[in-house]
Amino acid sequence: MSVADLPPLRETLTEHGLMAKKSFGQHFLLDLNVTRKIVRLGGIGEGDVVIEVGPGPGGLTRALLETGARVIAVEKDARFLPLLGELSDAADGRLDVVEADATTVDEAALLAARGLGPVAKIASNLPYNVGTPLLIKWLTGAFRPASMTLMFQKEVADRVAAEAGSDAYGRLGVISQAVCDARVVMDLPARAFTPPPKVASAVVQLVPLATPPAPALLSALEKVTAAAFGQRRKMLRSSLKSLGGAELCERAGIEPDARAETIDVDGFLRLAAAL
Repeated sequence: MSVADLPPLRETLTEHGLMAKKSFGQHFLLDLNVTRKIVRLGGIGEGDVVIEVGPGPGGLTRALLETGARVIAVEKDARFLPLLGELSDAADGRLDVVEADATTVDEAALLAARGLGPVAKIASNLPYNVGTPLLIKWLTGAFRPASMTLMFQKEVADRVAAEAGSDAYGRLGVISQAVCDARVVMDLPARAFTPPPKVASAVVQLVPLATPPAPALLSALEKVTAAAFGQRRKMLRSSLKSLGGAELCERAGIEPDARAETIDVDGFLRLAAAL
């Protein structure tokens, strides 16, 4: 049996008696037309190595496998392992299912254990309750994905791609855009999911910049943005007082009376470099 011969996802869920768990932030994406579009937008194709987080019943997983990609699926919820095992059996050795918590898993070790190179893309309909921590991990940790195609709550997706001066602009957008080109590439209404969440969702495509910040600069950027946006209504001379305040701003060529939401990504990188 091949992936194309598998029964529809809804039938598979019913057969296994599976439902989404609210405590895990699960909302299933079962429409293969939608998951195929997400994979196309992610530029994922034959020969790519993809790490998928939270595959659940495997809607996105099926679309990834259809392209000829090699997939490592990281699933915390043991209830889905038998179902994903059936999908693996049909995938000609191109799907490995790993029971683990994606917030602590070592992606480089997953690749090395399977004799794969260090380069992999990430694609995920992220569980709502861990989406932001996972993104920060991939942006700032030792493992740097070749690209990320990620589903978030619409509000979070907008923050990732927000420009300076917009209401959604904040620490998440600065760090994301300091490391990657970040764009919202697809909006999805709540009704696209089972069960429907209370909010809309969106897909963000993140592609690493040719020259991302060095680890030391990125660490400084995390400190500067935490202080600046932690008191975003204050002038930078006040919100950054513990890091040098007005003197730090002056070294970076930033107006000390400015507020965090008006400083673009390049400005925050200059503050980080001055720190």
